[in-house]
Amino acid sequence: MLEIATAGVRDEMARRMALALILVLALGAGLTACGGDDSAEPAPAETTEPAPAETTEPAPAETTEPAPADTTEPAPASGIDLDAVLAVDLAACETPAGDPLVIGYAADFSEVGGFADVPGSEAAAFMAELLNCAGGVGGTPVEVIVKDIQGDPEVTQRAAQELLDAGAQVILGPPFADFGAPLLQVTAGTVPVLFVASTEPTLPDPESLAFIVAFDDTKQATVAAEFAREQGYETAVTFSFPGPYFGYTTEVFADVFEDAGGSVLADYTYDLADTDFSTQVNELANLPETPDVLYTAMIMPLIATLIGQIEGAGIQVPEDMAVIGADAFDATRIIDDPVASDGVYYTTHGFPGEGTTMKAFLDRFEEANGRPLETVSFGALAGDAVLLAADAYARAGSLDPLAIAEALSQAQDVPVITGTVTYAGTAGVPKKPVYVHQIVGGEIQLAATFD
Repeated sequence: MLEIATAGVRDEMARRMALALILVLALGAGLTACGGDDSAEPAPAETTEPAPAETTEPAPAETTEPAPADTTEPAPASGIDLDAVLAVDLAACETPAGDPLVIGYAADFSEVGGFADVPGSEAAAFMAELLNCAGGVGGTPVEVIVKDIQGDPEVTQRAAQELLDAGAQVILGPPFADFGAPLLQVTAGTVPVLFVASTEPTLPDPESLAFIVAFDDTKQATVAAEFAREQGYETAVTFSFPGPYFGYTTEVFADVFEDAGGSVLADYTYDLADTDFSTQVNELANLPETPDVLYTAMIMPLIATLIGQIEGAGIQVPEDMAVIGADAFDATRIIDDPVASDGVYYTTHGFPGEGTTMKAFLDRFEEANGRPLETVSFGALAGDAVLLAADAYARAGSLDPLAIAEALSQAQDVPVITGTVTYAGTAGVPKKPVYVHQIVGGEIQLAATFD
């Protein structure tokens, strides 16, 4: 079930240049990165109190014998049979009834966060449809309510309150901390919040019941550095824009790369409004040796311009120097530039290879909707978020948001579209795979998976 509070949300996803420009302006105003309701509101779902825990005490051990070992079985890894859900026949559904698990989505359909939340809202709705067709979660229907936050902190707070008023037991959040923080001020630890596409390390917070669904920037930069060393790269340079994401990822990369025995020869700073990198490229070309690898979290079209100027200076990518990027390469679709992208590596959130759960979900989405899901790695994360909420409800056995939050915090190896997720023993940052893609001949190849 899906309610979208605004019309015309499917803006042209191909407007990559507009996205880049808005990100430039927004980040200049302090954003950190990975980003009129006239419809009837549903009646708030009943917030059924959790069933009381069993109070049956185990039989006391005989005092003459040592206490018996604890044979209690661990909680199941997942309360959802994902393979069965993905295999349902949408033409012959088992329609569940009763009070639903209400999942609110404070989604950003603006050009700032639309790369993630436009396909994310579609993926979330489709995952709920699949779950409901399979009979719901233990017979409980799943309802997804989407509110557009419009890239505005004040609208975000209004949307959050509307979702709470609509009975949401779980809320999915937008990709940028400048909107995530206002959302958490409203939810105030009353419901769990799953930030769908954010990689911002400041958002997860156990006291606020805040989780991120993606890996964080520390993890993806660490993986990039470890991958670089595994390739035998000894020397590196970085290109950074000071601050969160664009600066933080390069700092982590440099630290991990050098700790692993590599050497970072230089860091070149840039501005997100730059259209020319000739000064930095001249310095790079005049280094005593060409570095083995360049690491950056740049967005398109900046990275394409940079690579073009590097090759114009006589350094060929990837023959003379490899380029490794962060998930911004995926979000802003470096692959759309066949010249700049060839041979480039980047870290991202999934890989839809043959036989994978991710490909099965994407195939089902395209079959049902007559078109593919846009920005697949980021769209799929929203399907993950719905699965995590449904799994936590199944294990909690309650629609009480606090019980669901507790179950989320204990999640262990939960199968989702992009792999598996574990929150147990963490502070809301999941243990999950990081995928390294390489673009070869205009096609994405899986270069490595770090679990």
